[in-house]
Amino acid sequence: MDDSLDALIGGNLVVLLFAAFVILCIVLGVRIVPQSEKHVIERFGRLRAVLGPGINFIVPFLDKVAHRISILERQLPNASQDAITADNVLVQVETSVFYRIIEPEKTVYRIRDVDAAIATTVTGIVRAEIGKMELDEVQSNRAQLISTIKASVADAVDDWGIEVTRAEILDVNLDAATREAMLQQLNAERARRAQVTEAEGKKRAVELAADADLYAAEQQAKARRVTAEAEAYATQIVAKALADNGIEAAQYQVALKQVEALTAVGQGPGKQTIILPAQAMDVFADAFKLLKGRG
Repeated sequence: MDDSLDALIGGNLVVLLFAAFVILCIVLGVRIVPQSEKHVIERFGRLRAVLGPGINFIVPFLDKVAHRISILERQLPNASQDAITADNVLVQVETSVFYRIIEPEKTVYRIRDVDAAIATTVTGIVRAEIGKMELDEVQSNRAQLISTIKASVADAVDDWGIEVTRAEILDVNLDAATREAMLQQLNAERARRAQVTEAEGKKRAVELAADADLYAAEQQAKARRVTAEAEAYATQIVAKALADNGIEAAQYQVALKQVEALTAVGQGPGKQTIILPAQAMDVFADAFKLLKGRG
């Protein structure tokens, strides 16, 4: 009876141990990788696989998770480095770099300190690129400089399984002496522009005054031309009348003017008694005949 009980207990213990072994194998063989990570698997110290997000299976007791690598985008601490431009101006450039790991097997086996390596690479590239440009170009072409630095850094860290997502130049600082010299230059340029603007204003005023005088002269010339044309037209009318009617037209005009003159004298202020010479009556008679004849 005791032997049967011992055998039963021993058999149950074996089953329990086997069940525990199976559970342990499942626990060690099933790996759930978060969405933001990748796991590097080694077998006997050598790279075996890289597990992506989700459920993965490995060989228990042979494979192990050697590295858990975050694939989230990272930002290096803001770095400041000195650089000398092509026109020998010392500037202090503050940069910021964003990157993410896309091939963990390269990152963990090819570089020890990723952040330090990228920072050193950025420093060298920034100094080299700024050394090719003058200070004015650095200030005005910052977008182009950033693009060039990003491309150069991306090429340099490609062997490390890293993708540079963004590179920024936060600030370009100058030493006090250079800032003072630039300020003086800026003030001189502003003064020059003010003088040029004032001179252009005076020039424009003179041009406008000349245009006004020219316009007035043109209008006066037009008026004189119109008057001359009117007088010439009147002369042509009189000449045509003389040519058509001969001396009678001339006598008619003279008689008409004499009548108008006498009429004006008669309508003047004062007494209305008018003494006319004998020739005046002849004038009235001639004018009447001419008027009657033309009627």
